[in-house]
Amino acid sequence: MSASARGSDVIRALCLILAVCCAPLTAQSDTRPLRVVSMNLCTDQLAMLVAGKGQLYSVSALASDPRSSAMVDQAGSYETNHGLAEEIYLMQPDLVLAGKFSARATVDMLKRLGIPVAIFNAAYSLDDVRARLTQMGEVLGQQNRAAGLITDFDQRLANYRQDRTHSPRVALYYANGYTSGDKTLAGQILQAAGLTNIAAEAGFASGGLMPLEVLAMANPDTVITSKPYPAASRADEIKDHPVITALRGAVSGPSLTDHDWICGTPFVLRAIDDMVKLRHSIPAGQP
Repeated sequence: MSASARGSDVIRALCLILAVCCAPLTAQSDTRPLRVVSMNLCTDQLAMLVAGKGQLYSVSALASDPRSSAMVDQAGSYETNHGLAEEIYLMQPDLVLAGKFSARATVDMLKRLGIPVAIFNAAYSLDDVRARLTQMGEVLGQQNRAAGLITDFDQRLANYRQDRTHSPRVALYYANGYTSGDKTLAGQILQAAGLTNIAAEAGFASGGLMPLEVLAMANPDTVITSKPYPAASRADEIKDHPVITALRGAVSGPSLTDHDWICGTPFVLRAIDDMVKLRHSIPAGQP
């Protein structure tokens, strides 16, 4: 056999070896985490929307609280955690999902134990809804599922921009007199619904404590308040002040913020829909 023939045989043999060795790598190229634990209310809901079957193992206790979670029914399908490093470690996750403001001690401990932790920022705009869905799709290896949710979100959001016959002036007013401006997710929900948020004209672009006197002088068409917790609190008492009652009196039906407003998920569309209904209940040209 000539040297060139032997060289060709060697090359073919090497190619065959490489093909055999690389085949398992190809089969295992899917590096999606298989046992995911979420310890944050907003990552809970994003993960429940994006994760594949059996991929998400546990969500936080807040996911089962109807006052804060938009996915209470779905949360019952998963194990519950309370954001403690010990309990999460014993769940043996290959990925933990946490928020930027999740307990720092828990996150640091999990990292020291060698468990990967993906940190998600809070959502402050409707653009952030898309960004958080994209991020969740990437960390879970479910990019196509996330992209589908984003497409549906954009299509439904576009429908709200078609009817803007009038734009009533409203105020967001929470416990202790806190308000949210246009540079917040709540403010952008109002904008998408065709409402004008008085916070900006009152000097609260992002948010802050708005005195009742300022609210009364602004004279919005109505006031949108947060739903009170069952136990009485002095912080919530301001929402029952006669000024608030007078400003809301002309508009029928409650106008409350709730679990659909809290996190940057597609459920903000339900909040926008509620605000569109509120807008239609306010007569055009109301003084």
